[in-house]
Amino acid sequence: MRLSLAICTFMRPHSMRSLMTSLRGIVEGPEEIIVVDASPDDATKDAVQEFDDLPLRYFHVGSEHRGLTRQRNYATQKTTGDIILFLDDDIIPAPDFFVELRACWLRHPEAVGVGGYLGEDDWVPVSRATRGLQWFCVEGWARREPLRWQVRRLLGLASQAPPGWMPPEGNGRPSQCYPPDGEDRIVEFVMGGVSSWRAAIARQIGFSLYFEGYGLYEDMDFSIRAGKYGLIYLCTRARAEHRHDPAGRPRHYRYGYMVSVNGWYVWRLRWRDPGWKARLKWWLTSFLLLGIRFTGGRDGFVEACGRLVGLLRILVRPPSAM
Repeated sequence: MRLSLAICTFMRPHSMRSLMTSLRGIVEGPEEIIVVDASPDDATKDAVQEFDDLPLRYFHVGSEHRGLTRQRNYATQKTTGDIILFLDDDIIPAPDFFVELRACWLRHPEAVGVGGYLGEDDWVPVSRATRGLQWFCVEGWARREPLRWQVRRLLGLASQAPPGWMPPEGNGRPSQCYPPDGEDRIVEFVMGGVSSWRAAIARQIGFSLYFEGYGLYEDMDFSIRAGKYGLIYLCTRARAEHRHDPAGRPRHYRYGYMVSVNGWYVWRLRWRDPGWKARLKWWLTSFLLLGIRFTGGRDGFVEACGRLVGLLRILVRPPSAM
């Protein structure tokens, strides 16, 4: 199995240097590393050139290939591996990440995709003390429930669908909400910044250009379409750390707008004709989360404004989920 690592980056030279440093000490690393840099300056190029001991191929692209989905499609055409792994530039894989990822692919030859694990370490065994509204439980494990989920559960707006699956009313839990129990979980979608795919499938379906720029929920769109060709797994043994570099991220208003509009898009891509109860729950949940963000200080208020404008846009002219 030949594994190609693709890293798409924009204006994050420090994150790239940290990621490359971590790859130097990796066990059974990728056969090739493709870096697609859309930065307008040479800072990232200079940082990457320090690592000429790695099997690295660097590509600097112009505006015609700028944006996460465009850069991933560009990288897909440059890779030569059987499996393509996409890592965000602010993610640091554990030393045995590639060993565990390869092992998962070998355990599941029917898979079309395998996602890595970015879950937290705050899970505890379930006991009577950890049952209740403020706890989220999965197969004998429990963790503290965020306030927004507590409110949703209290109002009957929290789906019973397992993590990594989109319920008919949308707004499900991400695949990273599984505990670090070493299991391989069948899911419907994985986080794009730590996901691997069969190269033939990735080249065939490509990443949607609907998600311009930052591309929020582009990974869910890709997963839903790729899942038509086979199973997708979350490998909780393939662990990595997400450092959430703020550089290159959209402003709060734009982010909030994408939460609403892109969220609606992928929901209706998965559920073409949800029933009226599912539609009502989606709208109620969206306005509830919008209201919660209004209480999050200045940044939260600006993001909530973006969410509100996005919801109004959907009412007037919904995007076409094709």
